[in-house]
Parts: sequence; structure tokens; C-alpha cells
Amino acid sequence: MQAIVICSTSAMPPLRSLTFTSTIISGKYLPFLGRRKLCCDVVSRLPVPPAPRGDGKNHLEVVDQNFTPENFPQTTRRTLFTRLLMCFSYGYLLSLRDMYISAAYALGDPSVTVEQVTPSVFPAGALFPSEERIVKLFEKNTYSVVNIFDVTLRPQLNVTGMVEIPEGNGSGVVWDDQGHIVTNYHVIGNSLSRNPSTGQVVARVNILASEGIQKNFEGKLVGADRTKDLAILKVEAPKELLRPINVGSSLSLKVGQQCLAIGNPFGFDHTLTAGVISGLNRDINSQTGVTIGGGIQTDAAINPGNSGGPLLDSKGNLIGINTAIFTQTGTSAGVGFAIPSSTVVKIVPQLIQFGKVVRAGLNVEIAPDLIASQLNVRKGALILLVPKDSLAAKAGLLPTTRGFAGNIVLGDIIMAVNDKPIKNRGELYKTLDEYNIGEKVVLRIQRGNDNLEVPLILEETKG
Repeated sequence: MQAIVICSTSAMPPLRSLTFTSTIISGKYLPFLGRRKLCCDVVSRLPVPPAPRGDGKNHLEVVDQNFTPENFPQTTRRTLFTRLLMCFSYGYLLSLRDMYISAAYALGDPSVTVEQVTPSVFPAGALFPSEERIVKLFEKNTYSVVNIFDVTLRPQLNVTGMVEIPEGNGSGVVWDDQGHIVTNYHVIGNSLSRNPSTGQVVARVNILASEGIQKNFEGKLVGADRTKDLAILKVEAPKELLRPINVGSSLSLKVGQQCLAIGNPFGFDHTLTAGVISGLNRDINSQTGVTIGGGIQTDAAINPGNSGGPLLDSKGNLIGINTAIFTQTGTSAGVGFAIPSSTVVKIVPQLIQFGKVVRAGLNVEIAPDLIASQLNVRKGALILLVPKDSLAAKAGLLPTTRGFAGNIVLGDIIMAVNDKPIKNRGELYKTLDEYNIGEKVVLRIQRGNDNLEVPLILEETKG
């Protein structure tokens, strides 16, 4: 009779051969063996699985090929079942290993090396001239852009005095080497709503140094103009750290020309976006609640945090201060607006010198559009009040009054300034911004059913 034990001697897949190791039981002993003895002795001859050899192959060897019945009593029941369990466990683990290796080879190609599937990496090489120009413009102007954090003083329980708490962030530009920073009014609006005095710290200003480190300074209030959404801060920074931006003209802009925006959207400092001039002379509905005329429209991505940052032309000159976006999601929709540099250069010097804007105006009170509409004034700017001894009163302008029966008598309605039509109060203010104090204008007014022309010299009005 012959008992056969099968084991694997191959180490690596996918091809695998089976070697048969035999235990031969001589026929002369068969009469003395029952089934139980035969099974037990064959199993008892199975060795404990050895560790893998150095050649990577696992072998099972039958140590004793000479069987005699006298050897059987040496095998105890515990030894028998221990050997049986270990042999089966080892065989199961080998089968799992073979399955895993086969699956791994099925997913890949062992004949291909890592070097063969690694593509060649080509050097970047020189940039295209258009790319090189934009890179240089950014590298030159990024140091003129600052990150601004609005700071509001708030009392805290169990603390003596006040603590500074950051309220929001935006951008700004370095105006001169004296430390003046231009930004939007609404960027520091929380602080300004508490009516801080000139010289009071209202913001933190981070300025980028040449080594790439941002240095923090206190931003002290110099002046602010809500109607143009502009504000001026001053920092005590060394002159070598202050790199004023070059101011260009917005009067000669053309729709379609390239522009760049640098700012700190969502706190990501010194971010560059590019686009074109999409429109000119747009009315900007500022976050301060006022309408700013002459705005620049661009498709360069502008997001929260870009406010107060520069809009540059293709030469790197400042052509506007980014201030608003048109969006339904709160993020860029490709429609952004900037205050033109022609307005900025007119407002900023006054804020630096006086802390406020001195404007040319009529020194009369104009009815809000809602009140004018209720009084059935659909076109023009209705005069509500005319101060005594003012140039407007001397010129003969009439205010809105009440008659003897309590009825309202409409005052003069300004229909045009120097032949430029006026549709409402906002358009009147926007038109008067184009003139200086002391200039003479001719107002075309409607008084009842009469149309009159009234010459008038513009006075100083507080912005």
C-alpha cells in the first residue's frame, strides 16, 4: 500500500509545479494495520512545517520512510492532532499567499520596469514674452500691496481697558514713502462706524518685505470719504520697506485692454488675477450704500479681500482701486468694479491734507429720490432747502415750501448743469464732482411751468 503526501516546492508564481513525496508502506505490514493505525501513522509522519529556506522555496520532507508497527505507540493523541492542525494551517496559509501573489501579478506587468514607465521630464525653459512681462509686473508691484485687518476696540468682561479684535480683512496700496496707505472705506467700516478720531489705530497693516516676510504695523486713521468709499491710513514703517505704487491715468482706458488685479482674496495674500477692461463709466453700488460714478468694470477675478487693492494696466500703473463685485454667490462672477484713478488722485490728497474731502457744490439740500417720487417729481433734482446768505440764495434759487392752506409748493427742479442733463440727485452730485470750488456753472431749472437758466458760482461743501 502507498500513502502520498503532496506539497509545493515552487516559490514564485505564475507557473507552479507540484512535487509528490511518497511514504511507502511495505505490504508485509498491512495485515497488522487497521484503518485507524494506518491513518494515524501516515499523519504522524508529517513533519512540522519548517521555515523558508534561503533559496525562497518551502519544502515538506518525510523524515522517516521506514514504517514499522512498533513506531505507532510512540505517537500520542495530542501529538497526532497537533501535527494534523499545523499541517492543515500551513497549507491554508500557502494557498492564501499564492492567491495574493497571483492577484498582484494579474493587476500589473512584471516584465515592465519602473524606469520603462517613467516619462521623460523636460526642463521648463524660458517663458514666453507675454508671460515674462506679467511676471515682472507682479514682482514689481506686489510689494506695493498690503494686507489690512480692521481692528475694533471692544470692552471685555473682567478685563480692564480695551482689547483689539480683528474684524475683517482687505487690501490696500502704498501711496507714498511717508507711510500713507490707500484702501476702501468699507474695509475698515466697523472701526469707522465708532467715529474714531484722527490718529487713532483702526487697522493692522501687513507689509511684504523683500525677504518674503510680512511685517505688521499699526494703521492710524488719516481721513475717510464715505461717498467715494476711500480711506487713508498711516503706518510708521521704514522708508526702505515702503514702495509707492505708480499711478496711471484712467481717462484714456479702452474696453478690451488688459488689466491685472493684486489683492488678498479670502486672506490669501498677494494673489494675482488677470483680465480685460470690460466696461467704463459704470455706476458702482458700494458697500457703504452710495453710488460711485465713472467705475471701471473688469472680468479679472475679484473676491472678498480684494477690496482696496490695485487694478493695474499692462504697464503696471494704478488705474483703479478694486471695490465691488456683482455676484449672487458672494464670490467672483466675472463682473468686478474699481474706482477709477482719476477719482482717487482727486480725493486722496485732500484726505491726507485735511482729513476730509472738500467738494464744490451748491450748498442746497436736495430731496432724496423717494421723496421726490412721492411729490410726483420723476425727472431732475428737487431743491428742498436753500440756506440764507448762501450763493444759491443770492442767485435766486427757491426751496420747497408749504402754502397758506398747508399744501406743498415745489421748489426749483434742477434739470441740467451746463447743458448736461440731470435725472436724479445722485447724477447731480456726480456731475458737480467734475468741477472745482469757485467755478461758474449755469443751471437749467424748472419752476412751476417755467424753464429758467440760473448762473451760479460753486461753493465749498463738506464731503
